[in-house]
Amino acid sequence: MGNIPTLPIDATFKFPSPLPTWPSGGGFGSGYIDLGGLQVCQISNFKKIWTTYEGGPNNVGATIFEPSLIPDGFSMLGSYAQPNNQPLFGWVLVGKDNNNGEILKPPTDYTLVWSSESLPITQSAHAYIWSPVPPPGYAAVGHVVTTSPEKPSGERIRCVFSGFTDQCEVEDWVWGQGKSSDSNGFNLYTIRPSNRGTEAKGVNIGAFVGSFGENNVGTFACLKNNSLISSYSMPNLSQIEALFREYSPVLYLHPLETYHPSSVNWFFSNGALLYTKGQETNPVRIEPGGSNLPQGGSNDGLYWINLPVDSNEKERVKKGDLQSSEVYLNIKPMFGGTFTDIAIWIFYPFNGPSTAKLGQIEIIPLGIIGEHVGDWEHLTLRISNFNGVLNKLYLSEHSGGSWVNSPNLEFFNGTNKPVAYSSLNGHANYPKPGLVLQGIGDFIGIRNDTAKSAAVLDTGLRFSVVVEAAWVMYCREWGPKITYISGEDIKRVESLLPVEWRGVFEALINLLPNEFFGEEGPTGPNMKASWSGDEK
Repeated sequence: MGNIPTLPIDATFKFPSPLPTWPSGGGFGSGYIDLGGLQVCQISNFKKIWTTYEGGPNNVGATIFEPSLIPDGFSMLGSYAQPNNQPLFGWVLVGKDNNNGEILKPPTDYTLVWSSESLPITQSAHAYIWSPVPPPGYAAVGHVVTTSPEKPSGERIRCVFSGFTDQCEVEDWVWGQGKSSDSNGFNLYTIRPSNRGTEAKGVNIGAFVGSFGENNVGTFACLKNNSLISSYSMPNLSQIEALFREYSPVLYLHPLETYHPSSVNWFFSNGALLYTKGQETNPVRIEPGGSNLPQGGSNDGLYWINLPVDSNEKERVKKGDLQSSEVYLNIKPMFGGTFTDIAIWIFYPFNGPSTAKLGQIEIIPLGIIGEHVGDWEHLTLRISNFNGVLNKLYLSEHSGGSWVNSPNLEFFNGTNKPVAYSSLNGHANYPKPGLVLQGIGDFIGIRNDTAKSAAVLDTGLRFSVVVEAAWVMYCREWGPKITYISGEDIKRVESLLPVEWRGVFEALINLLPNEFFGEEGPTGPNMKASWSGDEK
């Protein structure tokens, strides 16, 4: 096998500071959650089974583990796999049947899904990946992996009664012989429940599935919580506050940023106006707290918010007020109440204009393209209800966003507070400073510039858990209808470019999401799909 290199995965990830003891109360942080007769425990102690030193994303290889130090009475349900280029930071659930052996049963047999015997790759040993054959009425939720061609023992793993399972789907590509889209190669994927949200019952067990082809989970399933998704496993208010103080992100604004965040109350108290369709010449000032905003209903176009009419006041309010900034927390049970999402909503009175890059032309101002009133952005902490550990951070990026696992985050000055970077004018959030282009490759696109500066929003300084504040129940638009870009605008910008770049610019425009062309006005947090659903 040759010399075996030391890999990042050979070390276990640790947060910069020791985690505190969380306030007591309820079942949060107890280490165990009952799914209605099936008790589960989250295991982060692993026994290494197999490593390959190549293949998969960025050709970094991967390692497969199975849980170790399993508590008495609990059984393995699946194995864990992770790329080699980051410290070990994973978990799988193990289960205990509290219903007289009717929920968990051994497999009746195993099917050999794949073997690495014939592969010309550098590996620690030959791997054999087995799918449990479940008894009738049961389902497999994970694999057994061996380094021997002999079938594993039937006691190695348990299958789950179908009434405690839910449909699952592929989440991320972990490893494979070729590309993740290779229809013939064998690939490892992480999986998650297909149906996700505050009312969804599906439970992620942290295991991987292996299959030939792309996005194929076969007959594998996730677990399902048959108990009420109640407050028992969820953190109470004191626990939420302790969690947020520990993990509250620190957000760097760009050094050239003009349009800072503010609190909603500052925005309203400094002249924000409510407009009514048909009475556009008679807007009314919004009361602090938004008590005179229309409540409930739908986004029917009858109302919208705008900046003060006076030009000086308008420019002042556009710039926001960093010192007043407050973030607003939406607390969500996820994965059947086994995780808590703390969505951190940040309000900017104004979203500034966009710039583009076309090859060697680094900065092309795009006029009013990208501007709008009432910009809502958010970050989301995903925290395990078993132990209070931060699993990952979601960063909103325009109409999308991305999850970043804890080992890949930057943390602030030795604390456990993850760092995020807000892009210049557009306020998209990224985990690292630099330039992100939204367009074609690394040379053509809308610029998202981020950098450290003295302008910092520590989200843990001023925050509130929002439930039914008047402005939260406002379901209309936080800005007027604006057309950002028209055919004439495109021709104007295009005429300023060298002839050889004009076709490329047109291609870029065709790739842009609708938000760059115009919108009726952004809606508030409670109107976003992620308010009660998953981030993506």
